[in-house]
Amino acid sequence: MPASIDQLLKVCREVLAPLVKADGGELYVVAVEPDHLTLHLAGSYSGCPGVTLTTRGVIEPAVLAVAPSAKVVVTSGARVPEGASLVS
Repeated sequence: MPASIDQLLKVCREVLAPLVKADGGELYVVAVEPDHLTLHLAGSYSGCPGVTLTTRGVIEPAVLAVAPSAKVVVTSGARVPEGASLVS
């Protein structure tokens, strides 16, 4: 059973955003569906070679804990995708 959009947004808000912010970054939700989440990392993550490590070691495990079948896509850079919402 897919996770609800509310569950995915709660993980972003309560788990991921504070971790990203503590590292000098910003977390944006670009798109969210019960089985698909697209995020964007900005701030200190723009051009950071550690984005892949953060994605695979932190973001994906947190999302998959509430939505095991979800596909997670993470982009990064100074330019925030149009329509993305800052998670705070």
